[in-house]
Amino acid sequence: MSLLVVGLSHRSAPVSVLERASLSADAKAKLLHDTLAAEPATEAAVLATCNRIELYADVDKFHAGVAELSTLLAQHSGVALEELTPYLYVHYEDRAVHHLFSVACGLDSMVIGEGQILGQIKDALALGQELHTAGRLINDLFQQALRVGKRAHSETGIDRAGQSLVTFGLEQLTAGREPVDVWAAGKRALVIGAGSMSSLAAATLARVGVAEIAVANRTAERAERLAEILVASGTGVTARAVPMAALADELTRADVVVSCTGATGLVLTAEDVAEAVSAAPAGLVPAADPAPQPRPSAGVGTPQALGLDPEVVARLAAAARAGGRLVDAGAARVITAGAERDGCPVEVPAGDGRSALTGVDANSLELHGTWADQGEAAAQRQPRRGARSQVDAAPVRLALLDLAMPRDIDAAVHRIPGVRLVDIESLAEASADAPMAADVDAVRALVTEEVAAFGAAQRAAHITPTVVALRAMAAEVVAMEVARLDGRLPDLDDRQRAEVTQTVRRVVDKLLHAPTVRVKQLASEPGGAGYAEALRELFDLDPQTVASVSRADADPAGQAEQNHDSGRAS
Repeated sequence: MSLLVVGLSHRSAPVSVLERASLSADAKAKLLHDTLAAEPATEAAVLATCNRIELYADVDKFHAGVAELSTLLAQHSGVALEELTPYLYVHYEDRAVHHLFSVACGLDSMVIGEGQILGQIKDALALGQELHTAGRLINDLFQQALRVGKRAHSETGIDRAGQSLVTFGLEQLTAGREPVDVWAAGKRALVIGAGSMSSLAAATLARVGVAEIAVANRTAERAERLAEILVASGTGVTARAVPMAALADELTRADVVVSCTGATGLVLTAEDVAEAVSAAPAGLVPAADPAPQPRPSAGVGTPQALGLDPEVVARLAAAARAGGRLVDAGAARVITAGAERDGCPVEVPAGDGRSALTGVDANSLELHGTWADQGEAAAQRQPRRGARSQVDAAPVRLALLDLAMPRDIDAAVHRIPGVRLVDIESLAEASADAPMAADVDAVRALVTEEVAAFGAAQRAAHITPTVVALRAMAAEVVAMEVARLDGRLPDLDDRQRAEVTQTVRRVVDKLLHAPTVRVKQLASEPGGAGYAEALRELFDLDPQTVASVSRADADPAGQAEQNHDSGRAS
């Protein structure tokens, strides 16, 4: 076994890199085909989720394999190799098996113990089988990973150590103030997307008690089908499909939005969300701005300290409040009341935002750009949790859960009063310090046990073709000697000939029994692959014969079809 995995995940790379390195369905297929076309790889599979991209391959050369797989990942992900390399990890042979089994058990997930990864492993195997890139090793590995993952969930309490990404995300939206079912009761939800994750999110929302779910998807039929399933689920939820073009209207009606699409750009911008919150229909009252803070003295962070004219700042802030957006230095910025607390103590006069800009010269606008940039830099130096704590303290008018990678919802929406955003990055932060329970230790022990068993089985299977070829050669020798005996003793009757033949076969079997059993035992131990080579040398076995036995034993057509069916049923 020469299994190699090269990949990156939320543990090795920042979200910004993962977003850019995501693979579409077409890119995954092309990556697999190109991997097999590469010289070091004979079979391959790709596991690509919202927070990991991993390429598995059976290679005959380690260093060449690492170089080739890394290059292919860079080519198909669209991220330059020199930029991607610092975030890549490499596992080989038993360590690669250990990694996949840990992933299957949820030990490497963003939320420890989440079970959705099993479906993604199953999909990765199915794609490899469909494209005929998954051979014996990949099939055995991924099938066993599915079994190990199921065993972990059934035999341990790993489910208690973590929750599904959707449920965990909803709990983060509540900010721990109340149970999810209490928080969700009677709410109106908008689900964007109709794939596996979006469908799971919709089902979870229905289960926790939302009153209404609108499903938006670029393919209307999929949205309609998901809505039908939700209505028939018996939860009592009202569900309907809506076109993507109606997102703006649906946002004004929704209390909670979950988005998980395959879009490469933003589905909801900060401007979309701000307009929806400001246009809330009767009955959905936007959250009030937090209580005004005491005006700071002219020190660090104040307009005076930055060399700004307070009157200019006042007019700019008025324009920002009236228009919601202000263009400065070629960049569109979303300005909220929070910006005043951070650096603008001037009371903002009421009036038209456009008139507030009258008389503001280019130099003042440039000064404002400097002030805004310094404010952005200061905000970036603060932890994300601290930056959102001000928003968390305000009543939430619209709760947004972004489970897509790359992100569907503009991260800037967390600055909008009355809006709470939970995304992949914030979920990673929330679960980073989760305590390791005894159940996690139990799963780790299970993984170690299964890795050892898988390695022993693979090493034993590796020597099987050699043993089969040896016994085939022995049977051929027996047949030749019996035929020769027939020529020399033609007067033997059938009973005598059968007795002689059986005796010779028993002698050969007894001579081969101990060596073949022992060599299988030795081969199952680490470093045991050399025993197969020794057996071939000692008995002068033809390598081509061994290879043909191995191919026949693998039975690519039948075995692949059998594994394909069982993989989908797992």
